[in-house]
Amino acid sequence: MPKVHIIGIKNLAQAKEEMQKIGVDKQGVEIMAPKALFLTLKITNIKNQAANILKQEMLALGGEAAVSYEVCAFKPGTSSVLLFGTLRQFHLLVDKLVWQPYDLPEVRKKIEEVIKNHTLTVTPEKTEIMGILNVTPDSFSDGGKYFDFKKAVAHAEEMITEGADILDIGGESTRPGAEEVPLEEEMRRVIPVIENLVKKTKIPISIDTYKSEVARKALDSGARMVNDISGLRFDPQMANVIVQYQVPVIIMHIKGTPRDMQDNPQYDDVVEEIYDFFLERIEFALNSGVRKENIFLDPGIGFGKTVEHNLEILNRLSEFHSLGYPLVLGTSRKSFIGKILDTSVEKRLEGSITTYVWAIVQGVKILRVHDVKETKRAIKITEAILNRPLEKFSTVTQKR
Repeated sequence: MPKVHIIGIKNLAQAKEEMQKIGVDKQGVEIMAPKALFLTLKITNIKNQAANILKQEMLALGGEAAVSYEVCAFKPGTSSVLLFGTLRQFHLLVDKLVWQPYDLPEVRKKIEEVIKNHTLTVTPEKTEIMGILNVTPDSFSDGGKYFDFKKAVAHAEEMITEGADILDIGGESTRPGAEEVPLEEEMRRVIPVIENLVKKTKIPISIDTYKSEVARKALDSGARMVNDISGLRFDPQMANVIVQYQVPVIIMHIKGTPRDMQDNPQYDDVVEEIYDFFLERIEFALNSGVRKENIFLDPGIGFGKTVEHNLEILNRLSEFHSLGYPLVLGTSRKSFIGKILDTSVEKRLEGSITTYVWAIVQGVKILRVHDVKETKRAIKITEAILNRPLEKFSTVTQKR
């Protein structure tokens, strides 16, 4: 009796694997795999005449295009277009746009770039854990717990033992309503810890700061990465420091400042606004001399967002892959988890891990976490499900 069922194709590799399983020849696999991957592209600020051409060309290829009434009525102006089709149909579409008018050759280039970025970055080979070390008296989760130098170093060593791939060390709380810490005090908190740890570990140390002088001193002391919550905006010299030391930088989105970011934050479309923010910040960084391979992007969960905003960002994380840069995510113990579960900070482990499992599925590269051991275990299971490279399984569990 024949059997019929729907299978979920998430990427080209899976499409090719499914065809190989049923004996499709090699050439057929290469031809048909792009037809198995369905995409939706949104194009904004495009002339209505160009939108009409896009719609007709996509329909001719068997795809679909959604446009406004103004476009259908041939009215002048600009609008947005939603294109629906397989990867194969988009490849055919870009070929047809080469000689079209109304900036469509430029649209063609952007479609090619976005598809390339999306298909390359949606499944990173390995998810990395960035362990959080707050050398502060007032951070929202563990403020004061590791403010003492010896306790800070001991906790860092514990996170390394538990499997952290990176340590992120900060000396200023960025919780909602936090006051700015003087430059010298911030350096007094973090520099001795960095100097101590670089002698003991080879894993990269990141400095969590938006102040260029703190970053410079930390890099001189052995740090190898900068995590800037302002996205290179609060200190005009920060980009120059990144360029001088040629280190990776995490560009995070924040609406406002830590002091006022949670004062009724509003967006027309939170993901679109963050996306546009990243476009502008990437251009700024590249024009400043920052290398493309040194840029990481963090949508800034909890930094000027409501619970609903945070959930929408998580739900649409994969959209940021179109930018072509690895993603960083920090949801650990944050208040939106507490509001959903009605729990205090110390009881948000399960909620935090759930968001990180989702983030791995969405292709996030670096997870910024407080609970390294538990998150590491969750990553191992998730990556096993996703058929990612995995260390040798324990023989103990194989008996069950």
